[in-house]
Amino acid sequence: MKTWKTKNGYIIIKVLSGRSNSYLISKGNYNILVDTGKKSSFKKLKLNIESLNLINKQVSFLILTHTHFDHCQNTARIKVQDNCKIIVSEKEKESIKNGYTSLPDGTSVFTSLISRLGNWFSEKRFGYESFVPDFFINENFDLFNYDLNIQLIKTEGHSADSVSVIVDNEMAIVGDALFGVFKNSVFPPFADDTEKMIESWGKLLNSNCKIFLPGHGGEIKRELLQMEHDIKRIKTK
Repeated sequence: MKTWKTKNGYIIIKVLSGRSNSYLISKGNYNILVDTGKKSSFKKLKLNIESLNLINKQVSFLILTHTHFDHCQNTARIKVQDNCKIIVSEKEKESIKNGYTSLPDGTSVFTSLISRLGNWFSEKRFGYESFVPDFFINENFDLFNYDLNIQLIKTEGHSADSVSVIVDNEMAIVGDALFGVFKNSVFPPFADDTEKMIESWGKLLNSNCKIFLPGHGGEIKRELLQMEHDIKRIKTK
């Protein structure tokens, strides 16, 4: 499993990869899981966490970068198993209650068609078991009271409820605000509001982070994000 470490000893482990990524942030006795993947990946997720050489194997906090099915389908199950505190944006409060968040628009003709087709199938395929969050994020949020240098910032655009997790002012786990599949682009194939997404890129660049960990694909360097941000910003003026 791919692992990163900050100068202050925060360890970030990619505990799920493939269809979508999940990350575990470990510091002392705390484990913070970011996103859960699809329900079909639950067994793999738990086995990967249990295989780690950690002081404590239990998840303390579960942060959702957003509530699309491929990022949150195991949330209710992990809550029952670990009794962790769930942190999520309040923007999809009703969707969480109903167990379905609509899929985002496509950013190309092809992905727009996929999005429309996907939303026709709706809850049957792309739903999730509803859950009760412990913390709803309205503005920025942090875990400083737990002696953890972890902050959450709103990074809307891919979806209204998108948030990113800043770890130790060095790395950011960004969900689908960025896409790490293509070599020379971070532009997601799906987004509800591309202008807001580019604004969110600016927020990420205003942090001290040098590495960005997306919900799909591999790590993204700051230089690539800066380059694409500058290009997209010029085009939208």
